[in-house]
Amino acid sequence: MEIIRFTSKKLEKIYNRAILKNRKKIEEKVKNILNDIRLYGDEALIKYTKKFDRVKLTPRQLRVSESEISSAYQNINPELVSTLKIVIENINRFYRKEIKKSWKIKDSEGIILGESYLPLESVGIYIPAGQAPLVSTVYMAVLPAKIAGVERIVLVSPPDQNGNVNPYILVMANLLKVNEIYKVGGAQAIGALAFGTKTIPKVDKIVGPGNAYVTEAKRQVYGFVDIDMVAGPTELVIIANRFSNPKYIIADLKGQAEHAGSLPILITNSKALAKEVKMKIDSQGYIILSRNLRQAIDIANRIAPEHLEILVSNPKRWLRYVRNAGAVFLGPYSPVAVGDYVAGPSHVLPTNGTARFFSGLGISDFIKSMHIIGYTKKGLERVKEPLEKIIALEGFKEHLNSVKVRFE
Repeated sequence: MEIIRFTSKKLEKIYNRAILKNRKKIEEKVKNILNDIRLYGDEALIKYTKKFDRVKLTPRQLRVSESEISSAYQNINPELVSTLKIVIENINRFYRKEIKKSWKIKDSEGIILGESYLPLESVGIYIPAGQAPLVSTVYMAVLPAKIAGVERIVLVSPPDQNGNVNPYILVMANLLKVNEIYKVGGAQAIGALAFGTKTIPKVDKIVGPGNAYVTEAKRQVYGFVDIDMVAGPTELVIIANRFSNPKYIIADLKGQAEHAGSLPILITNSKALAKEVKMKIDSQGYIILSRNLRQAIDIANRIAPEHLEILVSNPKRWLRYVRNAGAVFLGPYSPVAVGDYVAGPSHVLPTNGTARFFSGLGISDFIKSMHIIGYTKKGLERVKEPLEKIIALEGFKEHLNSVKVRFE
């Protein structure tokens, strides 16, 4: 890890890390793949699955069968089911607090105004299987959708060279009653979910992490469908001082470095701690020396990391200054690992500084709101004059007539 001061120009590189070197090249490749999927459907899916995943499938083989799911149960640790029950309860407890209730108000003139909250009808969930199958992402993405009331949940994940999806991913999805599972990955999977093919009907929203091509594909199909966020490599910022336990800091930064392309960062006002951490960690990442803890928080807000650990005394005191982070972990016994797997909130979080405007995956990602407006004649008459004046100002004659005709 490299030690830099808060005055270093390298901070700008960290703040602007979302700028990809090969962006144009990736954009063009993804654009071509998506166009092929839109025009040729299953045929293009088969072609790209053979090219990128090195396995030849037929359209019928794209969907995971019941027999494949049954076989998957034979290849997993049977303790998975009991372990999953604990996680499900934690996630349910967290997201039950987030559920929004529809509401309506009615005034003395009979005017009704309100908002109705409705679950999306269908959602596609992308589960990567590159460096390691992200089994935990299955329940972290599926459960909020289930709790929100989504009826059709579709899961896509790249097949191995034998044409199989990881058995733990299959079992996890089956236990959570995912409706459909398909053996497709990459930008082509995103295209199938967005535009639909003969085998894979389109969905309303796509969620889940992926590589640069998957992320770019999600960005390009936004508008045809909704997406959760535009994410990049995973990242962690730790704020610590001379009273923080260096063993915990080193362990957490090493844990972050296990992910390919990840960004581990320590921000501290302690030179001694910075030197100790640098000696123990031989990996990518930065140690940023700040003047004090308040400045450390300010730097973290500029970075807007996916994960932010505050490993100082009384971390709650500093929480009020945090503006931008996907998830905040308070104190020495809240490592990122607990959030990744069992705490309750989803670990599908904004990265690359997008925590400035994106949020972690939640119930609201799977719900849309519908405004309700119901006026009586008396209520319409009360607003008739200002309504007509504003319409006349904009020059829409038929809009104006649609109000006047009701009083003729």
